[in-house]
Amino acid sequence: MSERFALIHNPRSRRNDREDGSFRRRASEALGPLFFHSASGPGLVEIAAELARREVGVVAIDGGDGTVSNVMSAIHQCYPADALPALAVLPSGNSNLIAADVGFGLRGNAALERLNVLAREGLLRHRVLRRDVLAVRWSDPARPAVLGMFHGAAAFTRGIRIAHRPALLNRFSHDLAVGVAIASSLGRLVFRSTRRKWLAGDRVTLAIGDEAARTADCFLFLATTLDCLPGGMWPFASREGAGLSYLSVEAFPEHLLSATWSLLRGRCTAWLDSSPSYRRGRTDHLALRLDGDFVLDGEILDSGPDGQTYLSAGPAFDFIRNA
Repeated sequence: MSERFALIHNPRSRRNDREDGSFRRRASEALGPLFFHSASGPGLVEIAAELARREVGVVAIDGGDGTVSNVMSAIHQCYPADALPALAVLPSGNSNLIAADVGFGLRGNAALERLNVLAREGLLRHRVLRRDVLAVRWSDPARPAVLGMFHGAAAFTRGIRIAHRPALLNRFSHDLAVGVAIASSLGRLVFRSTRRKWLAGDRVTLAIGDEAARTADCFLFLATTLDCLPGGMWPFASREGAGLSYLSVEAFPEHLLSATWSLLRGRCTAWLDSSPSYRRGRTDHLALRLDGDFVLDGEILDSGPDGQTYLSAGPAFDFIRNA
C-alpha cells in the first residue's frame, strides 16, 4: 500500500543554495502539493498547519540543523501531541549534527528517489529511530516552545558568534567553522588580555531536575539529546538512559586544556566527575537563567527579558533511516 510523505525544502541551506533548481523541479513533479520550499519561521508554521490538516504522517526535511529545529517547532505547534509525523532528515545545511546522528543518510535526487520507492512499497516507517528532542521554553507562556537537539551557552555562544563571521562562514562548513571557533576561543586563553574575560564566564543560575537552583559564574554550558557528535567528540557523561545530557563548566575551571583534549576525543576521564569545576549527567529537565543569549542548533536565540528558560527532553519523534 502506497504511503504519502511531504518534503520541506530550504532553498537557502548551504548545499541547496548551490544547486541549479533541477531537484526542486523533480520534487515538485513527484510530490505536487506536498512539496514546499520555505526558509521562514511563519511560513513553516503555515506549512505545518496544512500538513496536520491533511494528516500527513511522514515529513522529509531538506536543510541543516536550523531548518530541522524550525520545522520540528512548527510541527509541535500544529500537530496533536499523540500524532506527530515521522521525520526524514536530509543533510543539506551548513550544520548537520542532527543528520549525522538520526538522519536519513541521503540527500538530493538520491534521497527523493529512495523516499518515493519506500512510499510506493509502504515501507517509509520500516526502519525508524525514536528519539527525544530538546524543548526550550521561556517564562512567558505566550512564547511558543522551540525544539532542537543541541543547546549551548556562555563560551559556546561566543564561539558560535565567531563561527558566524563571514570570513569563516563563507569559507568553511558550519561544523568546521565551529572547530575553528573553538580553537580560536582556546587561543584567547593564552593571552593575558583576553584570558580572564573568557574564563570568568557568565552569571548562570542552574537547577538540574528537582534539585535546588545554584548560581555561579559559568564558563561553558552544553545540553543535547543527540547520541553522537562528529569526530568522536563527547563531552558529556554516559550515553545510557533517557533524557538529555548536560555539561556545566564553572568559571576558571581546573585543568581546562587537558579536560578539553580528552573530551574532544571522547575519552573517559574519571577525575572530571570528581572535580567541582565540571558537572555533567542526564536529566529529564532543567532550568537555566542567564543574562545573555544561547544557541540552539546553530541559531542564536535570546533568553527573554528575565533570562529564564526551561529545557526538557521530549517530545519524541520517529526518525526514518535509510540504512
